[in-house]
Amino acid sequence: MSLKVIFMGTPDFAVPVLREIVGHGHQVVAAYTRAPRPAGRGMELRRSPVHQAADALGIAVLTPRTLRDQVAQAAFAAHGADVAVVVAYGMILPKPVLEAPRLGCLNLHGSLLPRWRGAAPINRAVMAGDPISGVMVMRMDEGLDTGPVALEARVAITPTMTAGELHDALSPAGARLMAEALDRLEAGTLSFTPQPDDGVTYAAKISNDETRVDWSNTSAAVHNHVRGLSPFPGAWFFADLGKGPERIKLIATEPVDGTGAPGTLLGLDGTVACGDGGVRLIAVQRAGSKAMAFADFARGARLNAGLRFT
Repeated sequence: MSLKVIFMGTPDFAVPVLREIVGHGHQVVAAYTRAPRPAGRGMELRRSPVHQAADALGIAVLTPRTLRDQVAQAAFAAHGADVAVVVAYGMILPKPVLEAPRLGCLNLHGSLLPRWRGAAPINRAVMAGDPISGVMVMRMDEGLDTGPVALEARVAITPTMTAGELHDALSPAGARLMAEALDRLEAGTLSFTPQPDDGVTYAAKISNDETRVDWSNTSAAVHNHVRGLSPFPGAWFFADLGKGPERIKLIATEPVDGTGAPGTLLGLDGTVACGDGGVRLIAVQRAGSKAMAFADFARGARLNAGLRFT
């Protein structure tokens, strides 16, 4: 026996989940993902990671622009699925879609709910300096990540871990967790617990405005900001290297001692003063260039101590 599953996801994070479900013998009758989008220098249409993985597995792929019209909802219901599995799909599911599968819709969320409901839980957890995160399988309802939870897996966030590294730890953990959830669902042994009312926080989508480094913050806050946005979308600052302000992306930092006006380069080891303490810049990236060690950047740009970053 196996469950008939509709899989709904878009980015790399969702791909291991799809593969794990198939590996456990469940029948994925359709994969829903976002439509191909222009990307790269040639702006050619590029299929999402889930689209590519589903094609390789021989799974029918659907890319509706909306699920709010009756035609799309009827097509969804016509699959006759037992359950839908949703992993970073990127589209709100209206009530008729949520109710179409016989056993409902299960979502894999990248946080320990109710902390960090919303679009960017991995980035927000690292930016906030959280010591632990995880993934949870929950049954979806019409709220924003408000449904009851069935299973969880926890992952420690080390002081140097980036959002990219946490992403890479949570994705396979989530794949195993969702496969276990489906196996239990099929056996009739999957139970759900309502989320607590206390501890709710929201992980809003990262805006362009908040990616710029604020050197007036504490060294810990600046360091968490950088690693929470690494490798994407990336924290950044302006440096005048002789031809006007140039935008520099920060790849890695570490908190260190430092005293000076916030944003001042205190030494060619990469130490920059913050509002309290300092951070050492380990790796940076200039526009159009590859990431490089700060020492190489400083040498190439002929930096001098006392330069002010903004």
